[in-house]
Parts: sequence; structure tokens; C-alpha cells
Amino acid sequence: MLENREMLQDIEDVLFTERQIAVMVERIGKEISRDYQGKNLLLISVLKGSVVFMADLMRSITIPARIDFMAVSSYGSGVKTSGVVKINMDLKIPLEGYDVVVVEDILDSGKTLHYLMELLQGRGPNSIRVCTLFDKPERRETDVQASYVGSQIPDAFIVGYGLDYAEKYRNLPFVGILKPEVYA
Repeated sequence: MLENREMLQDIEDVLFTERQIAVMVERIGKEISRDYQGKNLLLISVLKGSVVFMADLMRSITIPARIDFMAVSSYGSGVKTSGVVKINMDLKIPLEGYDVVVVEDILDSGKTLHYLMELLQGRGPNSIRVCTLFDKPERRETDVQASYVGSQIPDAFIVGYGLDYAEKYRNLPFVGILKPEVYA
């Protein structure tokens, strides 16, 4: 942990430890395994933030599942969404015949996910649901809801376990609250 000293000094408080995250991920994996038994499951990771969560989640799912990746952006290097969604990398697998679970790191305003859900729904999957590790419902500006949620969180800027600020902190093994002076 000493190697992370530069990053650690920017963390105000640890919100979730590695162990707490592992327990959340295992619980969600069991729920998805139960709900999609006998279905044609496709997990879609929304890059880059969800890549760590996706890697752990897919290993906790006990039924057959395919995976694909999509990269979208609406934040740039800021802390608030711009509301303009850009598809940086699209899916490789056609969605027809699949029961899709979109895997996100955090559901905040919901603007990006709302756009993404409409786009994906138009591609003809059997069903489509959202799985997010963290949910900030008080920040929601759209009617997007997650079917699978690790935990609701306070309205704070969090980093670690894939979550970033300006492409930094993703590699922290825990989730912490970033000190406001870092992004102010």
C-alpha cells in the first residue's frame, strides 16, 4: 500500500473496503445467476469504469454468459456529465436473441445510461436490465433504474475499483471519497 501513497493522500475517506466490495459483487452474481437461469445472457461492460467490476462479476456468475464491451463518454475529464454522449467503441455481438445486462460502475444522473438503454433497446434484445455497483439516486435526472445494485452511496465524488477522476485512481483496490480540493 505504500506504493499508492501519492494516490492515498488524495482520499478523504474509504467508503468500501476490498472485502466489502467482494461481498457486494458475489451477491449480485448470485442474483443474476438465479434470474437468468436458462436464458441467453449477455453482459455488456460500459468502459472504462466498469471493467474491474465486470471482471469480478462475471467470475461470480454461475451460468453460461457471453460478454461484450462498449465505450461511451459524457464526462471528459470533469466531474459532471456534459449530457452529450459519444460512442467511442461499439459492441461486436448483435443483441437479437440475448437477455442483456448492462454493467455499470456508477449510476449517477442517468443521462448517459438513458441514452445507452434506448440505443441498445433498438437493437432487438429479448430483454435489457441494468446492473450497477454504486447508485446515487438523489442525483438522478432521468427515469433510469438499476435492477441490480451493489450499494447506494452518498453524493460524493468516489474513486477506486475502476472509478476515476481524470483517468487516475482506477487501480485503487478500495472505493474512497476524493478530497474536493483535488477536483475543484
